[in-house]
Amino acid sequence: MKFHWGIVSLLAVLLLANQAQAMCGYESCPATKANMINVHLVPHSHDDVGWLKTVDQYYYGARNNIQHAGVQYILDSVIQELLKDSSRRFIQVETSFFFKWYQEQTEQVQRLVKKLVNEGRLEFTGGAWSMNDEAAVHYQSVIDQFSLGLKVLNDTFGACARPQIGWQIDPFGHSREMASIFAQMGFNAEFFARMDHREKSKRLEDVAIEMIWQSSAALKDSDIFTGLLYRHYSAPPGFCFDILCSDEPIIDSKSYDNNVKSRVDDFINYVKTMSNSFRATHIMVPMGDDFQYEDAEINYKNMDKLIKYVNERQVSGSKVNVFYSTPSCYVYELHQMMLTWPNKTQDFFPYASDSHSYWTGYFTSRPTQKRFERDGNHLLQTVKQLSAFAKLTNEKQTEDLDELRQVMGIMQHHDAITGTEKQAVARDYDRLLNDAVVHAQDNARDALRVLTNLTAGEFDSCLEVNISVCAFTKDSANNVVVTLYNALAHSSSQYVRIPVKEENYLVTDEKGREVASELVPVPWQVLSIQHRSNNTQHELVFKATVDKIANFYIRVLPGGKSLSENQVTRSRFEKLHAIKQRLAKAVPADENDDDEFTVQNSLVKLTFDSDSGRLKNVEMNGVSENIEQTFAIYKGARGDNGASERRSSGAYIFRPDGDINILSDSVDYTVYDGERVKEVHQHFNEWISQVVRIYEGVNRVEFEWLVGPIPIDDDTGREIVTRFKSDLASNGVFYTDSNGREMIKRERNLREYFEPDMSESVSGNYYPVTARIALEDQQKRIALLNDRAQGGSSLDDGQLELMLHRRLLNDDAFGVGEALNEEQFGTGLIARGKVYLILNSVDAKASTEERLAQHEIHLPFWKFFSNSNTASSVKPQSLPDFSDFPQSVNLLTLEPYSSDEILFRVENFLDETEGHIVSFNIRHIFDSLGGKEIRETTLDGNMALDEVKRFKFHHDGSLPKTLEYYTTPFEPLAVNADDDSSKFSVTLNPMQIRTFIIKW
Repeated sequence: MKFHWGIVSLLAVLLLANQAQAMCGYESCPATKANMINVHLVPHSHDDVGWLKTVDQYYYGARNNIQHAGVQYILDSVIQELLKDSSRRFIQVETSFFFKWYQEQTEQVQRLVKKLVNEGRLEFTGGAWSMNDEAAVHYQSVIDQFSLGLKVLNDTFGACARPQIGWQIDPFGHSREMASIFAQMGFNAEFFARMDHREKSKRLEDVAIEMIWQSSAALKDSDIFTGLLYRHYSAPPGFCFDILCSDEPIIDSKSYDNNVKSRVDDFINYVKTMSNSFRATHIMVPMGDDFQYEDAEINYKNMDKLIKYVNERQVSGSKVNVFYSTPSCYVYELHQMMLTWPNKTQDFFPYASDSHSYWTGYFTSRPTQKRFERDGNHLLQTVKQLSAFAKLTNEKQTEDLDELRQVMGIMQHHDAITGTEKQAVARDYDRLLNDAVVHAQDNARDALRVLTNLTAGEFDSCLEVNISVCAFTKDSANNVVVTLYNALAHSSSQYVRIPVKEENYLVTDEKGREVASELVPVPWQVLSIQHRSNNTQHELVFKATVDKIANFYIRVLPGGKSLSENQVTRSRFEKLHAIKQRLAKAVPADENDDDEFTVQNSLVKLTFDSDSGRLKNVEMNGVSENIEQTFAIYKGARGDNGASERRSSGAYIFRPDGDINILSDSVDYTVYDGERVKEVHQHFNEWISQVVRIYEGVNRVEFEWLVGPIPIDDDTGREIVTRFKSDLASNGVFYTDSNGREMIKRERNLREYFEPDMSESVSGNYYPVTARIALEDQQKRIALLNDRAQGGSSLDDGQLELMLHRRLLNDDAFGVGEALNEEQFGTGLIARGKVYLILNSVDAKASTEERLAQHEIHLPFWKFFSNSNTASSVKPQSLPDFSDFPQSVNLLTLEPYSSDEILFRVENFLDETEGHIVSFNIRHIFDSLGGKEIRETTLDGNMALDEVKRFKFHHDGSLPKTLEYYTTPFEPLAVNADDDSSKFSVTLNPMQIRTFIIKW
């Protein structure tokens, strides 16, 4: 390989030395021909960042018995082939793989690669750390991973590596918010390959396969050109020249097997048929597929011949012109033609590939991994802010922060957060994220020792609080300091829960003032989780108000008693249950003779049926509504997948078999009626339980569910939902969020553009719920907020449901090759999580309150633990004060950008119906961060905002007369420390995000 590289490098230098200075961008695009069908051949390789193999196995080419794939060899081979011919092109998408490969190359190879980039022959498309999913991802994480990928490209290659096109060819449905993010980054277009089979057929018939997507209802200039690839992202049938294929090569010698005529005939016929579905005289033909081009010489040699012999037909009257190209060059030519295009306003969910295959199961698949990803983002935002405040810049600190950034980028991949990978790969994702979390905590510790008076604090995080366990407090919570970090801009008051033993506690704040607290038992179903350490069987609950960082001190007071820890598991649960019945504040079912009982505080009143133990009415915000909540079970379809009607429910597909089984039996319950927190512990069956909880001063109801192990001893797969039923007359309409941002109206059994195939009436009405689902009538509104991505729907008026957990016994035959049958400790996986309910009257204020709650749920206080003897008299470093931000303004990002720069990103999180334009001054933030100058960039932080010149395409019905572009509609912020404070004013329209780089 080294010898071969040497030859190629020498040839490259000799061949390129005499060429005129080439340019990247549209100057490097190939020449086209008028009055012909111009065919843009786009060589590419779709390289999953984990799926059937782990990330490293894919990169190094290991475990080829699972799938033949080695990304390092693909890049080796492609670069060599590009150097041989200046007309050749290749697009690279996943920056994670490319950067790993690039760092391993010699300086000579790196120089050659830079030359290819600078000449537009190697084009980066997409450019994020991975090709992210679009259903289960949160917009904050998507922006982060694009910022990361594009920064690496910019730092390595400069402006010529800047992607112009979104290339989302493999995600299983497409969100409007993702399109909006592309527009806000200054991209010209996006392309994808999956669309509902009915919609695709109609768009092909209507010549509407390419369109203008209005990606935001709130943001102006959010239109982005969007196209569906004609035949997935594969080469035309019969023209896959890769070593993984068996299509015939082009034989052009005097051989008896010469097939040039037939090969050219077939290709021209394909192009003519394809062109009938497109409006322009340009069409784009991808030449590639999963992990192709490992021996790129074969691919390019045959494509060279194809181009040569197809174009030779032009002398005989052929109107087909073929050449190597890129998506950006294709879009450039479309823009030059000044055509008009159909309009798109909603999204492309749900995606169905046939009548019985709705890809709506992955909205929920692997629920614990989906939650772990959220925890990873939570810590990432916390550590980024702390690192920026403390100006952590040494090599290890930078590496540890970058590791978490990169792993979180991997977790956004469309086979990671989706839960559609093999089990071994899922465990590897968990390993990667766990390692990154552990290392990033070192950064948090370094920062907090500077930013607090705990100069020797341990600042440990409790990574098992999902099962109410904390290693730091399992033996004792005496003389413990809990440091709370608030990643939001505004001061927040939240309840904090600390796993502890049953003792008497005193909680104080930093000024020594007592903070009211109380002890609540951990549900016995949680205590029974296998391999859970049961040192702590209670949680200490107190309310904390935090601006940015606050310390709270816990002491054990004399007189407390501890439960025996030496009983066997079952008897311990029975003993605890008996203790609960005797507690003064506990109200067991058998002591309540009324037909109903209430649990209420100053804001919320819940009414339960005493006989069934179930919720029956909610009263809050001056509104009362009969709301019943229960769990229900869908039986997963099992089939051989030989035909669509025999499709199994699996990692991708949600396909219920028969009617839903609603758990209608009475539930065992116990009520804990504390001063600040009130809880109803409900036991539905041996593997489903929950706590219904309200906190004093918190205007929402919390449902903490525990599901699993889902039984399969009857050879039945099950999919579990929580369902809320009300009397609201919602008329088939409900609303779901788009990646945590804008809400989209859904209508049962209806789509925006086409008549859907509703053979699967349940799964065909499921949508991704990243943060919120809601419905309303003329007077009342009900919203559910969740703590991770889930599938959800409103299958009947007044009803909402969210899918919580899935365990299935058959693969759905869409590639992963395994049933979604997660196990832990030798039994089915147990998942625990929270859903929040808000009942309100119908007005803009209701939705605004939901958004405020949504941000607190997404980024609650992060808890760090230290011993109180680590405190010192050192005065900690002061922090910026964000309190004067308008209430609708969120601190979306604050992070180190370089050794002397900080990225600062703010958003107005209310939409046009909820809020208005807000203005505020950031001079004090700039000064407190030691700023010298500040400049404004695109959303990703890597291009000056005043450099944006994005293609504007024209809607059907318009009469375009000249080429038009989107440019920045306001003067980007660019000031320095010597400028007057008035110049630091920032204005945000509803839903607008602005990004700045502060040099310090």
